[in-house]
Amino acid sequence: MIFEFKNKKIYYEISGNGPAVVLLHGFLESSHIWKKLLPFLEKSHTVLQIDFPGLGKSEAVGEIHSMELMAEIVRNLMDSLQIETAAFIGHSMGGYITLAFIEAYPDRAEKIILLNSTFKADNEERKSIRDRSIRLMEQNPRAYVSMAIGNWAVESSRERFKEEIDELKTRAFNFPVDGVIAAIKGMKIRKDRSEVLEDFPKEKYLLLAEADPIIPAVETKTAAENLGVKVKIISGGHMSLIENFEGVMEFLKGII
Repeated sequence: MIFEFKNKKIYYEISGNGPAVVLLHGFLESSHIWKKLLPFLEKSHTVLQIDFPGLGKSEAVGEIHSMELMAEIVRNLMDSLQIETAAFIGHSMGGYITLAFIEAYPDRAEKIILLNSTFKADNEERKSIRDRSIRLMEQNPRAYVSMAIGNWAVESSRERFKEEIDELKTRAFNFPVDGVIAAIKGMKIRKDRSEVLEDFPKEKYLLLAEADPIIPAVETKTAAENLGVKVKIISGGHMSLIENFEGVMEFLKGII
């Protein structure tokens, strides 16, 4: 389904019945990343999925897709569907957007669940990596997408889940270059939301992966627990929805 934001088409899907849960995908992903999770959630929830601008089937809306901009899109979509409040599940960049959402619209979230994500801003090293990523994306988009997605998984997962990882790459190959770059720029400038997370008074959870090359599990766990977040670490790399789906399911069954 399509709704318009700033005269651009944003793709979404809605299914199931019950209290609303909003699924926010990560960088170089689309709503398709939630495919295996849907049957579980749809049994008891109205499930809203969205493709962020310039990713999936949605059009880019600007040169920088900030986390605040994407949170605004989520709120506009919720308004158009008359969804007042929802639980949020955000993977990686989707977690950053979840935190931007609760900062701007704290009364609209019932609980937040972050997967392979963090509340910290990029450090200088990560910002340099973002800049290199932009240059690579401009020079050879296909090579950059393949390298980036390939590096998210732990080595043992790359062969075991080759089909799923290749499908993720194939879908991302079709994303517009300007949309991918706009997301990279948005992640680079995102702010630290430790206080936002700490101040959120409702249920808040974080699932980390012990070998995640993007989000350091032990360090992030300690910092998150100090903010009142319930944290679990499972095996695998950055793509827990692919690499350790059983672990994700076990985690979610206790909280949603």
